[in-house]
Amino acid sequence: MMKRVSMTTLIVIAMLLGIAVGAAAHSLGTDAVQQQAIAHYLSIGSTVFLRLIKMIIAPLVFSTLVVGIGRMSDASSVGRVGAKAMIWFVGASLFSLTLGMLLVNLFGPGIGMHRLQGAITSPVATSGMSLDSFVKHIVPDSVFRAMTDNEILQIVVFSVFFGIACAAAPDKARVVMEWTESLSHIILRVTGYVMMLAPIAVFCAMAATITTNGLGVLINYGKFMGEFYVALFLLWCALIAAAFLILGRPAKRLISLMREPFLLAFSTASSEAAYPVMLEQLSRFPISRRISSFVLPLGYSFNLDGTMMYCTFASIFIAQAYDISLPWSTQIVMLLTLMLTSKGVAGIPRASLVVIAATLSQFKLPEEGVLLIIGIDTFLDMGRSATNVVGNSLATAVVAKWEGQLPKNLAQPAEG
Repeated sequence: MMKRVSMTTLIVIAMLLGIAVGAAAHSLGTDAVQQQAIAHYLSIGSTVFLRLIKMIIAPLVFSTLVVGIGRMSDASSVGRVGAKAMIWFVGASLFSLTLGMLLVNLFGPGIGMHRLQGAITSPVATSGMSLDSFVKHIVPDSVFRAMTDNEILQIVVFSVFFGIACAAAPDKARVVMEWTESLSHIILRVTGYVMMLAPIAVFCAMAATITTNGLGVLINYGKFMGEFYVALFLLWCALIAAAFLILGRPAKRLISLMREPFLLAFSTASSEAAYPVMLEQLSRFPISRRISSFVLPLGYSFNLDGTMMYCTFASIFIAQAYDISLPWSTQIVMLLTLMLTSKGVAGIPRASLVVIAATLSQFKLPEEGVLLIIGIDTFLDMGRSATNVVGNSLATAVVAKWEGQLPKNLAQPAEG
């Protein structure tokens, strides 16, 4: 029986075929107009994929966020642990997003690509960044209109209120929570179906890009990947430094224990695949299961350090590729937006593409820009997933330290 070909392999094959077809089409095109016409037809498949991604944004964010918040217990001890975990999550998230924003501006991987977008006079409405308009943009006056228009921030606000209300009335909300959890599972399945079309979208996107720009554009892709992994390495160094600062010498043992889940997440491009191993390795650190079984799942929804760095890095890279200058004030607002929109999408295949697509729409950036990165996203997802493992293992250990749950002699096992 023939072994099933992995999605990563299919994407690599599609990318290589797209490069070959694009190079041939670029050489056959007699002028830029003809090349653009060929690229237009080649990009139809990637356009369909992009629209399907936008189709699932609203139900995906709503269902995953409500389930994540609504399932939280209101016991005082768990509430205290949750509060400490969220303090760490917010701090780590802001650091990851800020580091990504600073490094992508420093490296400038998209500068020189000169992507064209038709008939746009003001890509970013900087006049709309006043406090009054920003608040109105966040707070929905109709959740149905927010979902219809894919207003991601407004959906997040409603989902947070809805999830908190469900957590406050668990008995009355039981049926609603079961329905929402079922919805989240169904939407995750739909997302999986959509992502099965990724190789076709990669082929179309890469072929169209090479047709209009030639093989020289590949230099920018290599530059983007290399600089992003440099950024991830710096983030790893910062997280490890924080581990030694807070945990002391035991941080070395934690790093050693995390090598296996780190490599598993990197090789499979899925931090979810490493979850069982992480739980086991954290118990050997040792960390009480009372802490790890609560903080770790919470971190999978609210502490995606690698994913968040990628979202800022990729979003600003796309703006650079289209020669759109984003002032620092707009980039900071984008950073805070990503702080919210990146939550609650853990375990979703290539969830960052969904978040980036929503962010581009939010800031009036060319939404087709997400197609610039889809061809190499699978390679970058490996680093993001491994980074998420590092961040969540550290967060769990830090919360256990703050709770006084780490034994003085780390050779002894933790209780329960």
